[in-house]
Amino acid sequence: MKKQFIKVVLSCAIVAGGFSSCKNSSSSKNVSRATGWNINAKEGGFQYNSDFKEQETAPGLVFVEGGTFTKGQVQDDVMHEWNNTPTSQHVQSFYMDETEVTNVMYLEYLDYLKSVYPPEDPKYVHIYTGALPDTLVWRNRLGFNETMTNNYLRHPAYAEYPVVGVNWIQATQFAEWRTDRVNEVMLEREGYLSEEAKYKVINGEAEGGFSTEAYLNRPESVYNGQIDSLQGKMKKDSVSVFAKRSSGVILPEYRLPTETEWEYAAQAQIGSREYNNYRGRKKYPWEGDYTRNGQRVGRGDQLANFKQGKGDYGGIAGWSDDGADITAEVKSYKPNDFGLYDMAGNVAEWVADVYRPIVDDEVSDFNYFRGNVYMKTAIGKDGKVNVIRDSIVYDTLPNGKVVAVNLPGEIKMVPVDEEETFLRTNFSSSDNRGYRDGEPGSTRFYDRFSDDEDEKDQKKMYDAPVSKVQVDSTGNILRAYDKSNNRTSLINDEVRVFKGGSWRDRAYWLDPAQRRYLPQYMSTDYIGFRCAMSRVGSKSKTKNKTPRGKKAK
Repeated sequence: MKKQFIKVVLSCAIVAGGFSSCKNSSSSKNVSRATGWNINAKEGGFQYNSDFKEQETAPGLVFVEGGTFTKGQVQDDVMHEWNNTPTSQHVQSFYMDETEVTNVMYLEYLDYLKSVYPPEDPKYVHIYTGALPDTLVWRNRLGFNETMTNNYLRHPAYAEYPVVGVNWIQATQFAEWRTDRVNEVMLEREGYLSEEAKYKVINGEAEGGFSTEAYLNRPESVYNGQIDSLQGKMKKDSVSVFAKRSSGVILPEYRLPTETEWEYAAQAQIGSREYNNYRGRKKYPWEGDYTRNGQRVGRGDQLANFKQGKGDYGGIAGWSDDGADITAEVKSYKPNDFGLYDMAGNVAEWVADVYRPIVDDEVSDFNYFRGNVYMKTAIGKDGKVNVIRDSIVYDTLPNGKVVAVNLPGEIKMVPVDEEETFLRTNFSSSDNRGYRDGEPGSTRFYDRFSDDEDEKDQKKMYDAPVSKVQVDSTGNILRAYDKSNNRTSLINDEVRVFKGGSWRDRAYWLDPAQRRYLPQYMSTDYIGFRCAMSRVGSKSKTKNKTPRGKKAK
């Protein structure tokens, strides 16, 4: 009996050991749990970055952990605009610029464009000029602001002040450029590009530039086909080695934050969290119902840069309430509980969304965003992705400004078509900006549309003015105002949301829920922007939970 018991125990131990061995073998990060084959074997086969830990925080950004919150106005609607009904929304974790984009950051962008695409070259003539901020926004018919017109953008005294005079289109193009420059540095650091690659482009020794999407889709085309000579230490035996998305080296794109992301980040209710609840609601990005500092140090000073009354932009000499009369240097005020500066005051900020009065939470309450235009890479007759060389496309905006739609070396993009939309339930067209609010099917005339363009124009849901800009045979731009008296709205698919208060605004606009809009081709002296980046991977950076959220120091 005793021997029998010992045999049973030994058998169980052997079986358990076998299972343990099998478990350890299958759980190894370099052994496939699907096939049992080795991953990253020296002999070849499937290669994958099994050592990836977490997305790196890109330059200038801070982490914003996502969650649920109430989007929209929870205070009295004193303006009676009825465009901000509160809804419950959930936001995925993301990253956002610590501060607004400053003059010196934007000047770096302009310097790059001027060096790589010299405006003296006829084929590049509008690339640099199309990116220039409108410095004339400072002018006032009855005000003397020529000093700002001439100095604000370029004088070193304003280097760390937020850039203004930038329209929505220019802001998005800056974000695209920033994506490419940061990923260029990431590839250089990891040995996929040589250290001198970026400087050879700037100095004119290598043609073309670096595009992240071109590198991922057709790496041999980057730097106008000269990438082999600009490879880094990863190059093996004269064979070029390129990073892929699966390498984990290339970061997601910089972009404008969505309205929902911006509002969530500005509220920063993480500081008023207790366990799984928010303690009350915030009127401003800081705690309390007042705009003045209640702490002993700095008591009575304003917590943001805004207009305090008629003819009062900053208090009296010797005792300025907010330390500024126009914009202020970034980081002049305390950050909110996410570590973000100037989410109220200083300058209002562009966000990605197309404006509509209604937030349609029946369709989406997760990462809400209106403005999706789905595109795909253009494929040539040779079956390869099309890369733009000298065929630069320019667009003349309604105000006559000419901007480059694409840059040399970028991937050509085209709208998705039936190949992607047929028998699909989640979207049916490329352009979704007017979905359920502005497209023909959302109007009461949806069954009465004809092919007559004039009739279509009369039956639009939002009958906004249409100013016409044409280029004649000699290249001169002809501008014509829409003088119709039948227009009933200023809303269309080219009108974008901007959020937050500014140095020109009263305290009412410091509420993160407030929203305004402006055509995407216009700019002002009080609207700037900051960039965001999506987070890939886990929601949180840590698994440790704390009873209460951290307060800003």
